[in-house]
Formats: sequence, C-alpha cells, structure tokens
Amino acid sequence: MSPGTEQENAPGRTLELRLGPVAHGGHMVARHEGRVVFVRHGLPGELVRAELTDAAPEATFWRADVVDVLEPSTHRRDHVWDLADSLKAHRAGRPPVGGAEFGHIALDEQRRLKAAVVSEQLERLAGLELDVEVEPVALREDSGDDAGGLAWRTRCSFSVTAEGRLAMHAHRSETLIPVGPMPLATEEINRLRLWELDLDGVERLEVAAPACGSAPLVVFTLADGVAPSRLTDVLARLSPEVSASAVGPDAGRAPLTVRGRGSVSERVLGRHYTVTGEGFWQIHRRAPETLVAAALEALDGALAPGGQVADLYAGAGLFTAPLADAVGPAGHVLSVEGAPGTSRDARRTFKRRPEVAVVQGRVERVLRRHGGAGAFDAVVLDPPRAGAGRETVHQLVEAAPRAIAYVACDPASFARDLGWFRKAGWQLEGLRAFDLYPMTHHVETVARLTPPRA
Repeated sequence: MSPGTEQENAPGRTLELRLGPVAHGGHMVARHEGRVVFVRHGLPGELVRAELTDAAPEATFWRADVVDVLEPSTHRRDHVWDLADSLKAHRAGRPPVGGAEFGHIALDEQRRLKAAVVSEQLERLAGLELDVEVEPVALREDSGDDAGGLAWRTRCSFSVTAEGRLAMHAHRSETLIPVGPMPLATEEINRLRLWELDLDGVERLEVAAPACGSAPLVVFTLADGVAPSRLTDVLARLSPEVSASAVGPDAGRAPLTVRGRGSVSERVLGRHYTVTGEGFWQIHRRAPETLVAAALEALDGALAPGGQVADLYAGAGLFTAPLADAVGPAGHVLSVEGAPGTSRDARRTFKRRPEVAVVQGRVERVLRRHGGAGAFDAVVLDPPRAGAGRETVHQLVEAAPRAIAYVACDPASFARDLGWFRKAGWQLEGLRAFDLYPMTHHVETVARLTPPRA
C-alpha cells in the first residue's frame, strides 16, 4: 500500500461506500479496494460516506461509522435518540452513544435484519437452512403495543464524566458522552432524573426498576478514597422509596446498602424472585415471562412430576422456579450459576424449596460431578453471549435428556453449539426468536433440541 493510500484510509478519514448485507454484530458489509469494511449506522443498499474508526493497514477488515447518507434506504427514518444518531454526532464533532445502533431503522426492517442474521449463522455454523421470524414483544401482557420499540429497559448502566455528569460510552471507545433521558429506558428509570445529580466521586452506577412496580435500586460505584457518606446529598435528591447501595474501596467489594434494601423484588407469572444489585436479570420488561413461556413450550413432554431437571447458567433462578413447579416435591432441580452474587440471590429465593439444589460454579465442572448418562429428563440451557462451549455440549449429549430448551442471546455462539449437537445426531425441533432488544442488533432465541431417536 502506498503512503498516500495509508493516509487516505487512516482512522478519521471518510470513504464513499455502497453497503451490502447485514452482518452479525449489527454492521453492514461493504468493500473498499477488495477489503471488507464493517459499517455501523447504515442499511443494506445505501450509498454512504463512512468515517473509518479502525483501519490498520495490515488488518483483514476495517470498521466505520456512517456520517452522511447519499442514497438512503426506504427503511431509514429519523433516529429515535439524538445522542445515538451517527449523522448528528458527526456534525457535532463527537462519536454517537452506543446502545441504539438500529435506532435509524424502521422496526419491521430491524426484525427482518435480525432474522437474516440468525438464518445466516445457522446455515454457516450449523449447516442448517431455516427461515426465521423475529417476533415483536408487547410492553404489557394486556396490550399488543410495543411502544415503537422504546421504554423497555428496566435496567441501565451509566458512567460518570470527570465533571460528575451522568454519561454513557461511545461504541468501542473510552469516550464519555453526557446523557439525559434515555428513550430505551422505562418511565420508572427516567423518572429518577439521574442526569440532574452531582455525581462527583462516583465512577459509574447501575439502576434497576422492576416491571412489577416494586421499589427501584441504584448501585453507585465510588472512586478510590470516596466514602459512602458522599452519597448523602445525592440520595436527598432521589425519591425516598429508591434504595441505594455503594461499591468501592471504602464500601467493600460487595455492595453496601446505604438506604432501603440492597435488592429488588421481581415477580414473574405469580412467582417471586429476589435480585441484588450485583445479580443478573433480563432487561426487557416482558422478557422474563416471554422466555419462561417459550422454554416451557420447548420442554413439552419432557417435564413431569418426580422428574430430574437442570437449569444451567441459571442466574437468579428465572427458569428454576417453573421447573421446580413442574417436577414437584418428589422431583429435583439442579440450578447452576457461576457468578457468586447471582447464585446467592437464587439461594435466597429457593431456601424453602428442598427439591432445588443451587450450586455455584462453572457449568462444565458441576456437570462432571452431577451429570452423566440419564442424569436429567430435561434441561434449560441459558448461557452468556459466549455460548455453552464444546465441553458442556458434549456433557449434555452424554446425559441425553429428552429435551433441551436452549435460550440464546447470541446467534453465532448458538449456531456453533447447535452444530456440535447436530454432529452428535441431535435435532433442532423448534426455534422462536424474540425482539427483546429493539433499536439494537441483539436478538433472543429459544430452541427445542432433542437427542437421536432410538
């Protein structure tokens, strides 16, 4: 590559690109002089000017953000959040906030693009051709309204600028951008008006506002040398029903409750869960009940009173509770979670359920002790974004439950794991995909996997 070309293609320079199909990760695929460029904030078929954000001369691919649209797609619309709008951000001389990279795309087209990604990953990594439909999810059970893909996040994480202002990061960047109301957050979170607080001494904060209406919780991570007493003035600006915890060198490694309770109460389909600030919970207000219903549907015929079942990567026990109800007191549920704090949440929830064994540890290690042929009649497998992995898949193949409900938040890792199941003779008998993260490229799937028929 000539020196002039290197300068032309350095990060910060712009290229005119015709965008191709959507790729896993929310990018559109383009090519420049034979090199692949993954472009965010575009749409297939558009002609755009894109600013390079990652363009090392020796790299096999580059990354870029759309900064001007020369020929727009018919599916392009005004972005739902100005701070995340790449076009407006470029004109303001800053990068866009991350977390709403599909906000410029009409909702129906967002779902079509997500379906295309799931189908492409299944074909490429699992050797399976399947037409996928991504289902919308209403914000409330008694309504078909999805609020235009907004107001669904019951949990948000924020950073804090050096000046003490609420902020979020730009994508793949340490750059902090002050924020105000967040369109994807629920009304309960925006009502706290966290952007009005003086957060000097706070490094970041997480907020949870349960969909069931129980009291919100804010967890503040304090900077070195800052004591929890620093939060006195901050808490005075928040409604008295808001609970608060602090994390930091002077507050301890585990969250220290400084007001109210250090947890929130969640209710899903009549079941109660306790989730602390360090615990995991689904972030879409309807995700818990949607995924529970889909997982139980995927395990149809494999659950019965007295059965032996497993909930792997169980989190706070979202699926553990309905599994325990299905097998009853004569059955047994092995609930496995790697994160200590989240596992403690599950222990609190199920301390009076003797049929539930909550085990904290790596799933593959726990399965070495508690797995084996015939160990389970049914399994819920809900791994993190990295997927279950080869060893866990092989252990489940050996256990040979009658059905596995695989709940996946990443199409690529799911397709890879599915490929290993298929090599062992397992079948994909059903797949549903849900739009639980509107305005982002993320999609959740629930699959029914069954072992080879004798």
